[in-house]
Amino acid sequence: MARKSDTEGGDDAGTAVRLVLLGRPGAGKGTQSARLARHFEIPHVSTGEILRAAVRDETDVGARARRYMESGELLPDDVVVAIVADRLAADSDVIGGFLLDGFPRTVAQAEALLEVTAPRGVDLVIDLDVPTDVVLGRLAGRRVCERCGADFPQSAGGPTPSDRCPRCGAEVAARGDDTDVTIARRLDVYESQTAPVAAWFAERDLLVKVDGIGDPDEVTARLLRTVERRRQERDTDR
Repeated sequence: MARKSDTEGGDDAGTAVRLVLLGRPGAGKGTQSARLARHFEIPHVSTGEILRAAVRDETDVGARARRYMESGELLPDDVVVAIVADRLAADSDVIGGFLLDGFPRTVAQAEALLEVTAPRGVDLVIDLDVPTDVVLGRLAGRRVCERCGADFPQSAGGPTPSDRCPRCGAEVAARGDDTDVTIARRLDVYESQTAPVAAWFAERDLLVKVDGIGDPDEVTARLLRTVERRRQERDTDR
């Protein structure tokens, strides 16, 4: 599907950035995606938040998604691709930029992504690298806002289950799919099905790995430097 910026061109179409953020569950994709989206003034498209909202609202897609999410399995490719394609089409007024968080998770989804975003495709795919032992600790203590879906690690000064979300004021609670069994299953699924996506993008010179360990501000700074380098390279190649 063609977006307004793809067909009309112009300076804005050339400067808007199209990003994908990959990484293990618990790597901090939600936090960093929100920061990057604000910085570049582009939509933050989180498939996880879209699906959790569908489950909460008891839609048809939500009912189907719940079964997979509670078992730690990935949803069928056709369902996820349709959700993302519809979301990107709905944001056609945002001059062509976006940040995808939680998609694509399979090579088939990656292939579909480049098709629905043609002719430009995506500018950069970032693999936020955090070791498994670190994400296990993060996931075990993670809390999520029941209204806006914001994630919060359980840490000193962070929200507790009785706290309110600093963004919207709703209750913050443990995620229903963050049980020990489901966490282990999700990490296994990532290694077997999602990690190959990084290799697929690397073969197309679209992937950069960024260290996700450290203070969130430091990680954000690394990500911004990485994106800016790619934008400069893109401008040089024109």
